[in-house]
Amino acid sequence: MKAYTEHSRGEVICGVVIALLILGLPDYSSAADMIELTALSSMERIGQDQEINGAATVEIKAARNEVESFQVVVAAREESISIVKVEISDLVGQDGSKIAGANIRLFREEYIRVRMSTPRAELPPGLYPDPLVPFDPETGKPIEPLTSTSKRWGEPATISGHDMYAVPFEVFKGQNQAIWVDVHVPKDVAAGTYRGQLSVHAKGAVTEQIPVTLTVWDFTLPDGPTHKNHFGSFGNIARSFGVERGSDRFKEIEMRYCQEMAEHRINPPIPSHLLPEVNDDGSLNISTERHKALKEFMTRFHVTDFEIPRARFSRLPSSTLRPDYKTISPANEEKTKRYYRDFYKYLKDNGWEKRAYAYMLDEPNLRENYEQVLVLGRLVHEAVPQLKCLVVEQTYPQDPSWPDIDPAVDIWCPLWSFIDRDSISDKLAHGDEVWSYTALVQRSPRYHPQYERVKDLDPPYWHIDRPLLVYRVPTWINYQYGITGLLYWSTVTAVIEPWFNPAFAHPRHYNGGGFLFYPGVPCGIDGPVASMRVKNLRDGMEDYEYLALLEQRAGAKAAKEIVDIVAPNWWNFSKDWNHFIAAREKMAEQILR
Repeated sequence: MKAYTEHSRGEVICGVVIALLILGLPDYSSAADMIELTALSSMERIGQDQEINGAATVEIKAARNEVESFQVVVAAREESISIVKVEISDLVGQDGSKIAGANIRLFREEYIRVRMSTPRAELPPGLYPDPLVPFDPETGKPIEPLTSTSKRWGEPATISGHDMYAVPFEVFKGQNQAIWVDVHVPKDVAAGTYRGQLSVHAKGAVTEQIPVTLTVWDFTLPDGPTHKNHFGSFGNIARSFGVERGSDRFKEIEMRYCQEMAEHRINPPIPSHLLPEVNDDGSLNISTERHKALKEFMTRFHVTDFEIPRARFSRLPSSTLRPDYKTISPANEEKTKRYYRDFYKYLKDNGWEKRAYAYMLDEPNLRENYEQVLVLGRLVHEAVPQLKCLVVEQTYPQDPSWPDIDPAVDIWCPLWSFIDRDSISDKLAHGDEVWSYTALVQRSPRYHPQYERVKDLDPPYWHIDRPLLVYRVPTWINYQYGITGLLYWSTVTAVIEPWFNPAFAHPRHYNGGGFLFYPGVPCGIDGPVASMRVKNLRDGMEDYEYLALLEQRAGAKAAKEIVDIVAPNWWNFSKDWNHFIAAREKMAEQILR
């Protein structure tokens, strides 16, 4: 009887298999039948239901001390799949040298909803991949998924884990899930070709791999950013994490944001608790403890720009209706000058003065504001003639009848759509600097010298519902104009709902405007979660390093000839990511020569 039963069971199993084959249902003898892996560049996006148009292998190129990224799309071809693990091997060179896995970070791309379009958006509402949930956060341990357990049915449950995590994850039939990969090329690695593979493991012991090839070029990028920049402060993180501003926990979270900024080649704002204390007479109180901490901060995060906070003694009334709107008492004038003299000396004593500046005023849009700029600039220059004053204003007057603020301004910072090549060239010829910045969606003003030509044109505004390229191209265009700095008003502004509707409302939705880092709260991370947009900004900052190296070795003309190909001006730049890859490779070839 036993033999009969086993024989019958075997006949039944064979019959089921034959029936499946006759019906044409999938046979998962091969991992490729379940999982399709496709490579994308860092400048592309893939929707959950979008048809995949990528490569079968990953091929990237980078300099030493550069971070190069790519994406691998996990697609479920025939049936829904459960991914339990994603890993990448060491990248091994022909001589056996390695870029170890410790230099490679994996992220799962989370989808964010754009409910209402940004004004003049190029892309429609919908779901966009943007936040990058890390597989291994700074803790070194994977994020534990949210679970609920109880010892017995009906008893209170114990909740553990977090709502947002990297693995495991489901990919439903016909859908996609992209993985973001950052490869940091060490400074001491040999030039050459390195190979490895990224593996995706699904339930049922199913594994699929995609080959990864990295070419390391024989030159090295500097540690800190060559392109000057200012990206706001971190005050809003107190609200995001429910902590008191200035508390010990706030400072810990703030430091993690600073680290994230530095990793993306952006100068982090210097925390106020690290700066020298200011005495009532304007002099500085330089404590050994604070100085040591600031020195460690500057070194650790490769800070290249130093903003001297505006002297509290020189605050001018904000109301232009007051007759004393540009008046500072003689006593406060002296305190202000002492403050700037002492601060600049402190920086010079530590070798930090070369790229120091005083941030004077934002968008002086009234005649009275222009007059205030003149007062503030005079005080700074009388105290320290070599200290540069930055004003967020275009390089031509808003109204010709207003005072000329040129004597007070050393660094001009126009909005992208306010930029005028001729007046910028004039400021540069007279020894000033020019930075650029973006905010909201603003076209050229009527007082733009070329208004009729540019009034209906759009620069690369920064929002989620625009192509990722808009975050990479500004450094290229800046080089085109001789602009040496980039300013952004915030990376952590308050939005409607950070993970569900990350829109700055003013009163329209500006999706992702002033918001480049997601608070790590749903991931159990006391710090930021990076976006795909800030990764592309980092790549643009690295592109600028290539331009600077090429200019050093072959002259500005050689660099500008390449920029001309992809970024002729603020209103006309390539929308094809392949053009940027080709231009970058051309720069590398010329640098290597």
